Amino acid sequence: MIDWISENPWVIWVGIAVVLAVAELLSLELVLLMFGIAALVAAAVSLVAPAWVAIVVFGLVSVLLLGVIRPRFVRRLHDGPTLTVGHHNLVGRTGIVDEPVSSFAGRVLIQGDLWTARTTEDEHHDVGAEVVVVAIEGATAMVTGKAHP
Repeated sequence: MIDWISENPWVIWVGIAVVLAVAELLSLELVLLMFGIAALVAAAVSLVAPAWVAIVVFGLVSVLLLGVIRPRFVRRLHDGPTLTVGHHNLVGRTGIVDEPVSSFAGRVLIQGDLWTARTTEDEHHDVGAEVVVVAIEGATAMVTGKAHP
């Protein structure tokens, strides 16, 4: 058995790569995955070169992946668009005036929810008028009249 392993070191490298890839699924930090990829490269090298060359290649590829490739992947993963959630998602939506809205008070129905509302300028909107939410301040929707083309 030992003779077979010494004649086929690529099997050990592939085994190491698989173990590291599975462990990466638990950590999700992309560190163990970089080592797993380096182990696969070392497995390929061990097919044509001595074991010490595969070990050196494993080290060099690991450093390259961890120092150059991983930071770019992590940056790309975290640079995605920021999703607006909660009440800030209402900005830009259209609402229907439920109680007359002025710069002092009013109520607006926005996506099925009744909100306290005020206008952003010296405007007045009667019941049934369409308004656009321009901001949310606390529990109050700041609205303006909907522009008609």
